[in-house]
Parts: sequence; C-alpha cells; structure tokens
Amino acid sequence: MKRRGYSVVVLDSLERPSKRALARLKEEDISVVKCDVRDKYTVKSHIEDSDVVIHAAAYISVEESFEKPVEYIANNVGGTASVASSCLELGKLLVHFSSAAVYGEPVKTPIPEEHPLKPLSPYGLSKLMSEQVVEFYGKLGLKYVIIRPFNVYGPGQSEAYAGVITKFITRACSSEPLIIHGDGLQTRDFIHVEDVSRLVELVVEKTPVGLVFNAGSGVPTRIVDLARVVIRLVGVNVEILHAPPRPGHIRDSWADISKAQRILGFQPRVVLEDGLRATIRELCRDLTRF
Repeated sequence: MKRRGYSVVVLDSLERPSKRALARLKEEDISVVKCDVRDKYTVKSHIEDSDVVIHAAAYISVEESFEKPVEYIANNVGGTASVASSCLELGKLLVHFSSAAVYGEPVKTPIPEEHPLKPLSPYGLSKLMSEQVVEFYGKLGLKYVIIRPFNVYGPGQSEAYAGVITKFITRACSSEPLIIHGDGLQTRDFIHVEDVSRLVELVVEKTPVGLVFNAGSGVPTRIVDLARVVIRLVGVNVEILHAPPRPGHIRDSWADISKAQRILGFQPRVVLEDGLRATIRELCRDLTRF
C-alpha cells in the first residue's frame, strides 16, 4: 500500500517473524515497531497518528492450536480486544483479519459470508471469538470491517507456518516428494497476497463500516492438482505421497466473493499458475531456469 501513496508502519511482536517478510519491508523502507498487541497502552501510543488500523496479528497454525488452545485464545482474542478498544477510544477505522476457519465444515459451496459459523479447531474458534469482540465494540461505536481470507499465498509467507503451496514448492525445489494429507481430492481457494492487499485498499477507500467480506479467488482447486502443477512448473520428477488427514481440516472450501465484487468492485487479478511462478522464483532462487 505504500507504493500507492499510503504511509505505513508495522507493529509486530517479532515472536514468530518471517525473514522474507522483514527483508521485503526493509526494501520498501517500511518501519517495523516491536509491539505486543495485547499491551493496550503501547498499541494506543503507536496508532494515535494513524487513520486506519489493519489488524492481522495472530497465531495462525491450525495444528498447533490443538496443542496450545489456551495460548491461541489468549493471544488472538486478547490481542483483538486490545486493538479494538484502542481504535474505539481513538476513533480509528479497524480492518480486522479473521479467517475462513470460522465457517467450519461447509453446508454449501461456495461459502457466503452468511454461512453458519461452526469452527472445527481452537484456531478457528479464536478467530470467531475475535470477530465477536470486534462486533461488540462496534455496538459501542467502533468503525470496523471484517475480512475472512481463505488460503493466502505469495512472497514473504512465514516459513514456520507456511501454507501448502509454500511447502509443496520448497520440497519440489529440493527434489523431495510432495506430501498430501488425505486423498488429495479436497478443494481449497487460493488467493494471492497481492489480491488480498487490493481488497484491503478497496475497504480503506470505500469504508463499508460494519460489513464482513470473504477474501478468496472464488475458484476451487484440488490439492492433488495443485501438487501436479507445482511439479510441472518447478520441472522436477518427484513422487506425490499421501499421509493421514490432519485434525480440524475440512473437505471442501472455496469462497463466494460476490459481496466484495458487488460492494467494493473487487476482482482477483492473479491467476493461480502465474502466482505460483512468482512464488517459485522467490523460493527457488538457485534454480536459474526461472
């Protein structure tokens, strides 16, 4: 967003930093301030001069959330309460990043924002509770917008909690087998980080206060097909292996993005294969063929 004329400051605890993301922020000359969002006093002091607060700070691993449910709820919900109450007191617009994990097992696809919210993991529960915190402060006067991203991928993704795309690319570039949890026929909605950024920009420009928007491509992709495309683009001959399904993961999930299209004029621009090529170039810099 800085390239479009916005002044941007990042607050992060640096507890689980992404080396790629920090390097990119440095390249763009964007300030990074060490700050735990659960510390309301510190949060308030750093957002006083802002117009918009984009809250994306959270623990994000579904698997880890089963091992550390208390930590996930304390961090994700507590941090959101601190940020939301600070934004209310200072009169700032809050753009809150939730997750498609709040939907749980879909009763229909594509999934609209009005879909029942029945998360299947402590992570999903923490994001649902965070939404409820934001909505609570909304009743007290907080200006907010909630975004529910589906499977975001692209440059700068955290190595520690990389999505399936990053894991597939990393293994393919190392000529290791790609591992699919389940039969591979499950579907996901992959959206490039640049499209998510564009959605945020539209929200900031149009300020549709009190609304919830899905952030997805609106296109379902089978995991086994994703694996085959990654293998083809990397240009290696590796196996696809199958492992047991992971707890808390659902069978099919893709977004109904008609609401964002209608109200914001949002339209995803990055085609999956093009986004994969760019991500491969970053993750496999030693492969000169890219």
